[in-house]
Amino acid sequence: MKLANKIIAWQRTHGRHDLPWQNTRDPYRVWLSEIMLQQTQVSAVIEYYQRFLSHFPDVARLAQATHEAVMAQWAGLGYYARARNLHACAQRIMTDWNGHFPTDAAGLATLPGIGPSTAAAIAAFCYGERAAILDGNVKRVFARYFAVEGDPTQRATEVRLWQLARDELPTSKTCEKDPEAMARYTQGQMDLGATLCTRSRPRCIECPLSKGCMAFNTGRTEELPWPRQRKVLPERSTGMLVAFRDDHLLLEQRPNTGIWGGLWSLPEFEVTQTPTQVCEKLGLKVRQIQTLAPFLHVFTHYRLTIAPLLAHVSTDSILINAQTEVDRCWIRYEEIEKLGLPAPVRKLIMSLRTDQLL
Repeated sequence: MKLANKIIAWQRTHGRHDLPWQNTRDPYRVWLSEIMLQQTQVSAVIEYYQRFLSHFPDVARLAQATHEAVMAQWAGLGYYARARNLHACAQRIMTDWNGHFPTDAAGLATLPGIGPSTAAAIAAFCYGERAAILDGNVKRVFARYFAVEGDPTQRATEVRLWQLARDELPTSKTCEKDPEAMARYTQGQMDLGATLCTRSRPRCIECPLSKGCMAFNTGRTEELPWPRQRKVLPERSTGMLVAFRDDHLLLEQRPNTGIWGGLWSLPEFEVTQTPTQVCEKLGLKVRQIQTLAPFLHVFTHYRLTIAPLLAHVSTDSILINAQTEVDRCWIRYEEIEKLGLPAPVRKLIMSLRTDQLL
């Protein structure tokens, strides 16, 4: 039996069928889930997906939303360029496509934030197009099944995997007989990688592909795919000022580009500065100041040590906006929860409030 047919049959019986973005051909919902699932596990996405939909139930509502409103609903999910692209994509669909998603992978791939694999997934799920996907799960399944050597993130290996992905698509005849074939095949590949063909301890005995899997039959499932060549992450450090007065906290909105783009955060400072220098630079009159224990936050490309400084300031402080590109202002505590904040910043603020230090 062809590999695709085995995956389709397995998915029909053993695959996942109750995720909130399944059982629909609505391209908006499928697109949203595919973007959220990039670099993020299913278990973490479900809550964000449902909450996002409650605020932006369709592409028109998302396109009309402010940047701040979109970032507030994305905050904590990470990889914030996805949210910026999501918003830009919704606006493009409204202006260039009359509010309708393109109906094939080629058209979808022209939109912001939609790469070839994501475009193919949307086209397969919504329109039944015979289009190959190649996300991390599929790379792992194919690398093991065909014993593909090389780092899957390197171009030569990726080209080989893409060719295999296209070669193994269900036949046109299969898709004509079963309108759900492409959706099941696409979902089945994802399900296999997520539930059976996992990075470690794959459950090969339960896998429908084990008889033909070269890695399984040669005892190389732990060896394949080759591990990605990991670089030592550079270390960085920053100070964060937690300045408060009455029931207000000083926050600033970060520029739209870069780390935490568009989110509200705490003012940062060089760790070599003294607490007095930090506060004077912002025009803050300090009543009491306290240095808090530093903590680590790990990004994809570097490790950031954050050194917080807690400052109780006078209400007559004259706030100086030294950086013209930064919107810095006092925010009431009850309003903070409505803003988009980076996860470590939100965690720090909530921890201080729980300890009644704010």
